[in-house]
Amino acid sequence: MSTDKFVGMATRAESAAQTRQALLDAAVVLLDRGGPEAVTLRDVGAGAGVSRSAAYRHFVDKDALLKAVATDAWAAVAVGLDAITGDESLSPERALRTALGALSDLGHSRPHLYRLMFAQTTDEPASVAEAAGRAQDTFLELVGRLVGGERARPYAGVLMAAAHGVTDLDLTGHLPREKWHADRHQLIDLVVGMIPFPSEPPRG
Repeated sequence: MSTDKFVGMATRAESAAQTRQALLDAAVVLLDRGGPEAVTLRDVGAGAGVSRSAAYRHFVDKDALLKAVATDAWAAVAVGLDAITGDESLSPERALRTALGALSDLGHSRPHLYRLMFAQTTDEPASVAEAAGRAQDTFLELVGRLVGGERARPYAGVLMAAAHGVTDLDLTGHLPREKWHADRHQLIDLVVGMIPFPSEPPRG
């Protein structure tokens, strides 16, 4: 195969990747505006500046497109958690509170995307499960810094469930500050404060 053919193949691959990303970007815009019902391959193709047939070449149907959106969202969460984990200016407890607060902020600012992420089940395509699993593993690391690796999983599960529940209740209007005398961030901090962290971070 000539060098020109290699270059041509690489160019086509780059073009396909750019088109796929444009379709995903357009889908996210529609999702943020009106939820999953507002996302159609026709409108996504129009938003990306390509034909409907081009959209179908990348995603067999709307469901596949939404799963790809959820995968990218979980991957972005994982990157954000990596940044929090690597921020040496944050104490382990502050890093944990920051991570939970960021997850709640995502739900508050982009509720349709947030709900789509958590709508995926354990039998979803590997890409979704892997992206979510990576984010969860980093979260486990944050919790493990405070309670130790052996105790991290159940505590991390409680904290994740609490943050998700608080966020979901807030989105549906069931956490009015005037009733509970606290906003979602304060409630999440309260749950974190209930965890019996040792006075010194565990080693190993």
